[in-house]
Amino acid sequence: MAATVDARGLSCPQPVILTMNKIKELGTGQIEVLVDTDTSKENVSRAAKSKGWTVADVTEEQTGYRVTLLKE
Repeated sequence: MAATVDARGLSCPQPVILTMNKIKELGTGQIEVLVDTDTSKENVSRAAKSKGWTVADVTEEQTGYRVTLLKE
């Protein structure tokens, strides 16, 4: 089951910080990050990639974006 980080309504760098905390906590697995701006989507994706995670999917939703991160 995927962990979820709900960073909607937060401005950068908060979404990145929350995502990095979850990455550190889990180490591997799947994380669904919910953000509501293009900037947050790009920054979260870039930060996750820098830690060796893969951006498996980015889905546009009514309230923003769902960024799916994976690491085995």
